[in-house]
Amino acid sequence: MSDRQARPEPSPPAWLIWAALAVIYLVWGSTYLGIRVMVETLPPLLGAGVRFLVAGSVLAGWLILRRGPSVLRASRGELAGAAMIGAALLLGGNGLVSLAERTVPSALTALIIASTPLWIVVLHWLTRERVTRTTLIGVVVGFAGVAVLILPRGLAGEVDPIGMAMLVSAAAAWATGSLYSKRLALPADPFASAALQQLAGAVLLVAAGLALGEGNRLDRATFSARSVVALGYLTVFGSLLAFTAYTWLLQHAPISKVATYAYVNPIVAVILGWLILSEEITVTMLAGAGLVIGAVVLIVSRGRAPAAERPSGPGPERVEAEVAEEVAETGPVATAMPTDGR
Repeated sequence: MSDRQARPEPSPPAWLIWAALAVIYLVWGSTYLGIRVMVETLPPLLGAGVRFLVAGSVLAGWLILRRGPSVLRASRGELAGAAMIGAALLLGGNGLVSLAERTVPSALTALIIASTPLWIVVLHWLTRERVTRTTLIGVVVGFAGVAVLILPRGLAGEVDPIGMAMLVSAAAAWATGSLYSKRLALPADPFASAALQQLAGAVLLVAAGLALGEGNRLDRATFSARSVVALGYLTVFGSLLAFTAYTWLLQHAPISKVATYAYVNPIVAVILGWLILSEEITVTMLAGAGLVIGAVVLIVSRGRAPAAERPSGPGPERVEAEVAEEVAETGPVATAMPTDGR
């Protein structure tokens, strides 16, 4: 073994890690605003489909140029796994968010989607995995926060209840995709896996949009410039730039630090919605946000043990560590990135 091979790779400087974190904090926090502006005049499902079709194609093309076409080769089982994860994360997660944001403010959307880690714990519990009492208390508190966000405005007719139901379903779909990304066969290369998930999800989004009649209502004369710019921003910055920063972080920073986006993104989204779209921030929203984000901080922080110290048995401590990883591996870009070398 040469000295070069024996020498460990130097750790990146702290400022570089924080710079990458700032990118996913700000860019992913702004995706809710971007979707809200995009669906003002663009069809939600077709718009989302175009976003991930372009992003997936660019990523696949970059991989082919660097490593050759064989990098995208996958078995039938791996292709099926990528399609299933793409369906859960992109069609079920991003698609429902895009539909809901036609009537639900971006800030409220971000706060409801922040409940995704709560759903991850619920899914672990439903599959009969042990979860500690503290984590379950966090889930109860978090869902109480979701109720505070939804019920007063929904009962008063201020916000579309169907849109809010879509957002709750989107959070559950994101959690499902995140959980099963560790249990289904996926391509070994994480970039290839992400590209195939985005392409599969894009096809499903476009098919769903056409099935719901979005194609019959297409009229380019009605597309506003700012909606088109928002779609471009979501594609380039949300699905490519932030995705690259996020992938790099998964390789160079602790999972628990990467997972902090789960409670920073909603805060960024609320501030941007207020600043740019003049969305209202009420005391009730702040109370619900505090409960949801506080619960997410509690749940994610329970899984912060370093990898070398992480429990490997079937106990609840292992489940909490997995929850922190699953939160870190599923963001608004909606592609699960396995970090275990599968």
